Amino acid sequence: MQKLSTKETVTFAVLTALTVIMTMVIRIPAVVTNGYVNLGDMVVLFSAMLLGKKAGFFVGGFGSALADLLLGYAYYAPITFVVKGLEGFLCGWLYHRTIKKRPLFATILAGLWMACGYFIAETFMYTFGAALASIPGNVAQGAIGAVAALLLEKSIGKQLKR
Repeated sequence: MQKLSTKETVTFAVLTALTVIMTMVIRIPAVVTNGYVNLGDMVVLFSAMLLGKKAGFFVGGFGSALADLLLGYAYYAPITFVVKGLEGFLCGWLYHRTIKKRPLFATILAGLWMACGYFIAETFMYTFGAALASIPGNVAQGAIGAVAALLLEKSIGKQLKR
């Protein structure tokens, strides 16, 4: 496995911290599952588009799980690590390998994976009905994160890649 450079390590750490902040600062409660909708996905998806699947997984997994721990949702942290990590990985992989000319497709598919991943986990944690009821909130969070990440990438992504 290739080691990260100092620059990559610092960049991943800053984006991870930004994910935590955006997850914790903007929180809209989701009553059914006692969770919340946030803007952390924006940073996860932006990181994946900017730096690739490795960054997407790291920032998505660690940043989002750390936010869960800090907010008192420790029981969600392992699920979040996997779901959000794979969301970032999927976005980075799709964006850089297959459909770079259609970034909306990469971000939307990754956001849909996130909604499906939480649905699967919440089916075991709660009831099928509660898990089903959480889908609209998770899809909205994924869609908002996707659009916001695309706007960020379009406005500052090219300058950051230099």
